[in-house]
Amino acid sequence: MPRGSEPHVWTARRTATNAFVGWFCLFPETKALAEIGFRLRREDWGQGLASEGASALINWGFSSAGYDKVIACTMAVNHGSRRVLEKIGMKHARTDFPDFPAGIPGAEEGEVWYELLRSEWPLITPRGQHGVAGGDS
Repeated sequence: MPRGSEPHVWTARRTATNAFVGWFCLFPETKALAEIGFRLRREDWGQGLASEGASALINWGFSSAGYDKVIACTMAVNHGSRRVLEKIGMKHARTDFPDFPAGIPGAEEGEVWYELLRSEWPLITPRGQHGVAGGDS
């Protein structure tokens, strides 16, 4: 479990260089439900690191934290994050149209919500290692 200043947040660093890659969170909404999120440095996009980190955190959430469901949301136009969520087995659940602040490109297309149930999780197999180690924030 994270021991840093921000609960439920893990940092990702390159194992060879200890270079910061990004962060992942698994925030408990209830005892049975958590929301996953992640942010990676742009130069680390497209290498499978987001999928690997998110998959590992979901595995931890279902096997150790005891969640029954993990959800995620992103803007509909954020195709990279949507691909990561789908790649790790999450399914599109709904699209909402919240009142985003003016000037956010793509806001008119809404926000998409994804989910994964624990009963579906054993069917998902983690991907290979990419030289990234998780760490507490």
